[in-house]
Amino acid sequence: MRLFCWSIERSARSFQHHPHFSKFVALFAISGGGLVAYSESKSDDSAFNSESSQIDANKKKKVVVLGTGWAGTSFLKNLDSSLYDVQVVSPRNYFAFTPLLPSVTIGTVEARSIVEPIRRMVKNKSGNIEFWEAECIEIDAANKKVLCRSNHDKKSEENEEFLVDYDYLVIALGAQANTFNTPGVTENCHFLKEVEDAQKIRRSVMDCFERASLPNLSDEERNKQLQFVIVGGGPTGVEFAAELHDFVHYDLAELYPAIKDLVKITVVEAGEHILSMFDKRISSFAEKKFQRDGIEVKTGAMVVGVSDKAITMKGRPNGEISSIPYGMVVWSTGIGTRPVIMDFMKQIGQTNRRVLGTDEWLRVEGCDGVYALGDCASIQQRKVMEDISAIFNLADKDKSGTLTVEEFQAVINDICERYPQVELYLKAKKMRNAVDLLNLFTGDDKDGSKELDIEGFKQALSPVDSQLKILPATAQVAAQEGAYLARCFNRMKECEENPEGPPRFRGTGHHRFRPFRYKHFGQFAPLGGEQAAAELPGDWISIGYSTQWLWYSVYASKQVSWRTRILVISDWTKRFIFGRDTSGI
Repeated sequence: MRLFCWSIERSARSFQHHPHFSKFVALFAISGGGLVAYSESKSDDSAFNSESSQIDANKKKKVVVLGTGWAGTSFLKNLDSSLYDVQVVSPRNYFAFTPLLPSVTIGTVEARSIVEPIRRMVKNKSGNIEFWEAECIEIDAANKKVLCRSNHDKKSEENEEFLVDYDYLVIALGAQANTFNTPGVTENCHFLKEVEDAQKIRRSVMDCFERASLPNLSDEERNKQLQFVIVGGGPTGVEFAAELHDFVHYDLAELYPAIKDLVKITVVEAGEHILSMFDKRISSFAEKKFQRDGIEVKTGAMVVGVSDKAITMKGRPNGEISSIPYGMVVWSTGIGTRPVIMDFMKQIGQTNRRVLGTDEWLRVEGCDGVYALGDCASIQQRKVMEDISAIFNLADKDKSGTLTVEEFQAVINDICERYPQVELYLKAKKMRNAVDLLNLFTGDDKDGSKELDIEGFKQALSPVDSQLKILPATAQVAAQEGAYLARCFNRMKECEENPEGPPRFRGTGHHRFRPFRYKHFGQFAPLGGEQAAAELPGDWISIGYSTQWLWYSVYASKQVSWRTRILVISDWTKRFIFGRDTSGI
């Protein structure tokens, strides 16, 4: 409502609406012997159509980017900013390398070593990029406006809120910690999503040890102060538990000899195993290592409440209630949707989803010129069976009503491009190519004489949609989405300048704007004691000391600047020589 009032007050500045990247329609065309996925343009509603003749061709479109996390920063780094008028709105003026937040909590790495100011990152880019440190509080997609609020303390509130117009909106606001509405979590638990969270945890850890050292405490209170509970057995929770154990064992034990044996670290996980998203061998190794290190792992335990003195759990499957007194609780159970995103989803009719739904080109469904990426959005992959008849008709070149192996083989690569689940299904079934899939329903076809009708074709592809997967909410996914969208924006002008509409084909017969495809480069799980586990492409599992050094090299190389790269390596070196800093700051 406030944004609507803003729009009325500023109606003199309103501009004519122009369609951009409207509704993508999955169609197919034969070109160069292959079935090609592309976006069909409409006369008044096109994804990449040219602008109205009433607008000056030299006027740059305004791109507003909300957020400076992995997705937003990756987009800014890869965008040709000379083509657009870019405005960035974020409540923080820096990018943080969040995978190293657990290391910040116990002083392995300093907080300033993993952050890079946004203004420094964009100062050498061509074109005009403006940055405003403010929080987006409302999005009005109908009028292409965003209402923002400054997060600075000011004596006067007259200029606290301001309105931003856009031609293209890139929503990369990330997510917040998911409490699942568990009583007491917000009031009594620490989270680990931001740099400020890591700094608070660092101070709390040292406060627990200092309070436990006071002479007037009872044994019961002293034990309670040194009980550290981590709720959530995912990568972040496991890594923090491992880092905390190393901190206590290698650094604090020498400084607090009287109370070092009272420390207890507990990981609470609602599922059957910790690191359930990793290979079972990694999960099993992590549980056994934690057991050897004295870290207690409680699986099948759901937290039902957190008071200021204890955390209450319900066991599975018997429903037994138990509680653990604690000195500090870290809540790391996943992510939830930010309120501004929830309000926007209600506005555009996406109330039945957990996060913003986009198509394969990262366009928010039902909006014009709005894109969403990172943890605040999820790609709604189109099913093969929704287009099965169109695929068959266009693959059937001779219009015989049946497909030969050659006809099927000619289109399978483009089908895999448009529908990633087909490729995943072939790999899951260990099929080398489309011929193996076709032979399941036609028998061995050594001479290529077997053919498949429409019903057989449906039967052959009907299982593939079972391979549809939602991309994980990781930094790796967000960074790739940001880079992909920037590449699309860099070539958008090229398409708009074509007088015949969006050029659909290049020399290879593929569309210029292919759907987003995530490429998994593996994932790490540091387990403490200079050991780590890695799940790498090609089903390669690596566990041990050498994997920890691989982790060091990868995380150093992935820093966003040479400044942060040198600072992080310097922090690691100082830790090896002098140990971790145990001061309370």
